[in-house]
Amino acid sequence: MSRKEIFANLGGKSSENNDAPVERARPRIRPILGSPELVTDVVHSPVGMIGQSLNEVSERSRRAEEIEKKLAEGLTIVALDPADVDPSFIPDRMPSSIEADVGLVEAIREQGQQVPILVRPHPDHPGRYQVAFGHRRLRAVAEIGIPVRAVVRNLTDEQLVVAQGQENNERRDLSYIEKARFAQKLQMRFTRETIMAAMSLYKGDLSNMLSVVGRIPDDIVDSIGPAPGVGRRNWMDLAEQLSSSKVNEAARAYLRDDSVARLPSEERFKSLLEFLKPKPEPKKTGVLSTESGQKLAKIVETDNRLDISIDRRQAPEFAAFVLEHLQTLFEEHRSKQ
Repeated sequence: MSRKEIFANLGGKSSENNDAPVERARPRIRPILGSPELVTDVVHSPVGMIGQSLNEVSERSRRAEEIEKKLAEGLTIVALDPADVDPSFIPDRMPSSIEADVGLVEAIREQGQQVPILVRPHPDHPGRYQVAFGHRRLRAVAEIGIPVRAVVRNLTDEQLVVAQGQENNERRDLSYIEKARFAQKLQMRFTRETIMAAMSLYKGDLSNMLSVVGRIPDDIVDSIGPAPGVGRRNWMDLAEQLSSSKVNEAARAYLRDDSVARLPSEERFKSLLEFLKPKPEPKKTGVLSTESGQKLAKIVETDNRLDISIDRRQAPEFAAFVLEHLQTLFEEHRSKQ
């Protein structure tokens, strides 16, 4: 689904088409973007009004008038102060690499912000906005010090996360574990049907995703990072390895090592998985032979085993002798303990 379709299929009218007059008693500040439901009905405390900065109220009112003027002229993309925009109530990304952020900042600095972000009027803080998607673009323009280009829509919580999830599916750089954690956070507030719609997942895929992220401790995922390029199968493999508290502590200690912590996230994941996988025991092999060179037995030694293999075709009598006297050898050994 394209970004244009996401904007078109949010299921609600845009904020510029929601200007029906609503009676209010002594609003604190004018409705932002034609959203009168965000205005406080009654000022309950004159002390609260006095405590407000008159300059702040005046500035918000001025910005609201400018934005509404643009909307009245038929523009659907507006310029907002990044300082007035808060992140989504459900984060979808882990901290990205410095290199990735620098690349986006430079691209926007050179070419401008090509794709607007999607925001809604903040449900709890009049005069502010909340991102549905476009968090990295918001951070980039804030660093550059320019307004952020945004489409403003009145969205319910469910509509916001559906738009956020659908935009995630457009991102090739959002990793498997980031999507899994996003689904896990959505599960705390929404039905599985909403999550499947938001993330375009089948029921079985969602169950597997939630199972994987639920079996790996959060702090270990945080230490690994987003691990771009690491897919479902490898994360499932890691979940299988983290089977006990003892193994988890070993993983945490390994990730704290400076040489591991300095690795890129994907390499850090691979290094941890290799560290946790059972290692084959080192073996010492040898051959027991007669003075004439006849092979009697093959010997394989490890830290935990001693295997003596006799080929009955080459030494049938010796094989029979060992089998006959093995119990006697053990009893003789035990008598000397």
